[in-house]
Amino acid sequence: MDDTMKNSGTPGNSEGDGADGGLDVEAFAAAVENFNRFYIRLPVLEKLSFTTLSVLDTLAFGGGPLRLSDLARTEQVSQPGITQLVTRLERDGLVERHPDPSDGRAVLVHITEAGRRVGRSRHEDRTRHLAPLIAQLTPEQRQSITEALPALTRLAELGRARR
Repeated sequence: MDDTMKNSGTPGNSEGDGADGGLDVEAFAAAVENFNRFYIRLPVLEKLSFTTLSVLDTLAFGGGPLRLSDLARTEQVSQPGITQLVTRLERDGLVERHPDPSDGRAVLVHITEAGRRVGRSRHEDRTRHLAPLIAQLTPEQRQSITEALPALTRLAELGRARR
């Protein structure tokens, strides 16, 4: 068995109790973090900040428009910081603000079609850069990734549901 799949005995791992099915959660977290460091820095055609891309992604896939306070909490930035960012995104045509029908004092931030295009472009750029790297993996490694996709998708769903 590969060392990344063994339990290292560190706190938070639960080898033997069956709770994690033998998965070394610490090694899994390290692998995801290592991949993310590489993935978020893939070259792209449109140069936008990580926070900008994260806000657009949250609005595109978060289930609908959000209040500024919810965006600030989700993106882990200050209320003034998210307000400034949304103002720039609105100026650039990537988001729009509309009154919240349930509270006339609040606004909801909506992603525009131009904002969605940014996300699609980023996805296409990343796919273009990943494809030749994935081609260098062994067939077994590509199969392992394929088999892990449903579990990784479900893990992301569980994480989003906790918010």
